[in-house]
Amino acid sequence: MARALSEPRVKSPLTVGNAIALLHSGREYFPALEAAIDEARAEVMLQTYIFAPDQTGRRIAAALVRAVGRGVAVRVVVDGFGSQALVADKMMDELLAAGVEVLIFRRGLRLLSFRRNRLRRMHRKVVVIDDRLAFVGGINIVDDFTADATRPFYDYAVRVEGPLLEPIVASVRRLWRLLVWVGLRRRARAPHGWRRALVTAAAGTMQAAFLVRDNLRHRNEIENAYLGAIALAGEEILIANAYFFPSRRFRRALYTAVARGVKVTLLLQGVADHPLMQYATRALYPRFLERGIRLFEYRRSMLHAKVAVIDRHWATVGSSNIDPFSLLLAREANVVVIDDDFAATLETSLRTAISTDAEELRPEDLQRASWLRRMLYWLACQTVRLATGIAGYGGRQ
Repeated sequence: MARALSEPRVKSPLTVGNAIALLHSGREYFPALEAAIDEARAEVMLQTYIFAPDQTGRRIAAALVRAVGRGVAVRVVVDGFGSQALVADKMMDELLAAGVEVLIFRRGLRLLSFRRNRLRRMHRKVVVIDDRLAFVGGINIVDDFTADATRPFYDYAVRVEGPLLEPIVASVRRLWRLLVWVGLRRRARAPHGWRRALVTAAAGTMQAAFLVRDNLRHRNEIENAYLGAIALAGEEILIANAYFFPSRRFRRALYTAVARGVKVTLLLQGVADHPLMQYATRALYPRFLERGIRLFEYRRSMLHAKVAVIDRHWATVGSSNIDPFSLLLAREANVVVIDDDFAATLETSLRTAISTDAEELRPEDLQRASWLRRMLYWLACQTVRLATGIAGYGGRQ
């Protein structure tokens, strides 16, 4: 195995001495999050794309209100499009009345607007508790079960302790200050203590990096981390991603890896919440299969994960899909972990899903698709490329 993977090509430096635990689906994530909020003594910072006024949302909202009641400062950032239901619901009024500070990233989405920034969303899912632990991943604050409430959405998050808290806390505070400045929100000014540098003691032995995608200094950080790790892969690349529509250079990186003998496996959505993206992805399937990439579609429930494992050593968990909207437009956050045990845990989970709840696609399966369905796939692919081009990023697709 190529140990050069311990030095991935990422701008954010690796930190050592971290304890990072993998949380699989809301069944593990929400109890851990609620317990952490209930233990908070000074501050809770929560950023999420969707904060829904449903059973799960009310459960977490109640924990936030309890924290305020103990004198904890609670600051929440939600996306104006993803959390439209919360903004319009009385639960928002209840949070504000209780003393929870809430800032909204870009209210709504004007479908008829041709401004290139209209698709830029705050897609991160990051929570920081007392600057001592954090949660990062792909899980929104929303009921994440199928209609019969028996099968959770397939997703992941991580619980982080140790020096990696320093860049996570800095990023969370930076976005809060930015939104305060943009909105001229005097009542929501950042506390003076935020200007002091955070120093966090070691909590474990793991190496890790916190990666973000924004429109300033970190435009390509997450994609470059993937590409650097793929370029160094020597044995196997395993990617599970909800919305997979990679750029040309990302596809070339995978093809090059296969050509040098690396096994590449993709676990993608079989049950779609956004059919347009699923159809666009399926337009790429023939070329993937021709190049020797194995394809699996997860069928048990909604696959919402954005994770990868490379050579059983490099792993990432976060909010970033591998599509132009995540990699070129949205504010995202991923954690990269360089640790054999963590990578093995994530890989085992993914292989269990592949063997029990996914269906492998083969060339003959694609050949059985009707010409009408193939045409729909092609049209969806062109639509996504056109939308990316209108936003000003079409050249990279």
